[in-house]
Amino acid sequence: MKQIHLSYTGAALSLVTTYLASGTPIPLYGRYQLENGVSYMALSLSSVLYFIGAVTALLFFGRVSNFLGRKPIALVTVLLAGVSTFYFMNITEATPLIVGRLLQGLASGLASTAMAAWVVDNAKAVPRWLTPAILSCGPMTGLTIGGVGSGVLVEYGPDPRHLSFYIVLVLLLCCLALLVMSTDSVIHKSGALNSLKPRLALPCKARSAFPVAASTFVCTWALGGFFQAFGPAMAQHNLHSSSAVAAAFVFAAIMAPSSLGASLAGRVSAIKAQKVGMYSFTLLLGGILFFLYQGMLIPFVITSILAGIAQGGVLTGSIQTLVTDLEQDERASVLSLIYTTSYIGAAIPTLVAGRASEHYSLFTIACGYGVLALLGSIYMFVFHSKTSKTQVNQHVRS
Repeated sequence: MKQIHLSYTGAALSLVTTYLASGTPIPLYGRYQLENGVSYMALSLSSVLYFIGAVTALLFFGRVSNFLGRKPIALVTVLLAGVSTFYFMNITEATPLIVGRLLQGLASGLASTAMAAWVVDNAKAVPRWLTPAILSCGPMTGLTIGGVGSGVLVEYGPDPRHLSFYIVLVLLLCCLALLVMSTDSVIHKSGALNSLKPRLALPCKARSAFPVAASTFVCTWALGGFFQAFGPAMAQHNLHSSSAVAAAFVFAAIMAPSSLGASLAGRVSAIKAQKVGMYSFTLLLGGILFFLYQGMLIPFVITSILAGIAQGGVLTGSIQTLVTDLEQDERASVLSLIYTTSYIGAAIPTLVAGRASEHYSLFTIACGYGVLALLGSIYMFVFHSKTSKTQVNQHVRS
């Protein structure tokens, strides 16, 4: 049992730390703009390539851990995150930023399959709610810790362009040590090359729940992509603060509280968490837009925190509707589909937002995300209404 706990802990911490590394550069975006002339378009492109890297890893390497084992892929993931971190120590123009973000995307995509599947493999060793919480909120928690920690170091620490990356490298080394000591949950077998062919399949038991779950992934991750690319710009131009800490908190406010929402979601049914979380998220996004328009930093952050809690609830509920009772060899494929949907849902709006930033204000662009969330809520309402009617009719007939 101790070895199972060690493997669970190693996989979960490595998942979070991989995303922590991805969040670390974000508070430095303002400095890259001022000191290195990096444009809004380049910043949005770096985010898009991050998502493309993640989707590439999910599509082509999402099932390879079923054959080579969780442990080797997890080790490669941490090493890749380390390599990407070195790129951010030498930012003089947009190219190293873009390449570094692409590599971080690849690492995040691999983490979302091998490490996440490894967590699920050992889920019986922990409370039932914890694993869906890690799967849904681990990435956002890591991004938050990386963003806020980096923001504080940039504002108050020595060597602001490098110190946070040194710390990330130390954390990644600790994760490597934990993974080396962990026990793989998958026995090595043949078929790894065939697994590289893209295959996003859903077991029959998860198919009916996927459409509405996918809509929640797109709506919530899209907003996260916007905050990731434009959080520092919103802090400076709309909320009137040039502080790296303020930029970090603007980004983190929508990410950090998701783990609290995940914990709350674990106390109710998956469907209820999904519905309450999505409707609350949409209403709170309206509040975010209002305070952004008014240029009110503190109310903006508070409302973003509440939206982050709602986001954690809806994501945890949606993932529970898909991964509950899956067989071991089904987990990596379903997780790949979940995260592929999420990353594409974030990448496309971010690319559109980058193009639109050349012609429209950030507030106008942000309103588009409000419309997207509203459409997602309407679709969920219609979906669950039809499902309820169908169940009632079947009950009457029986």
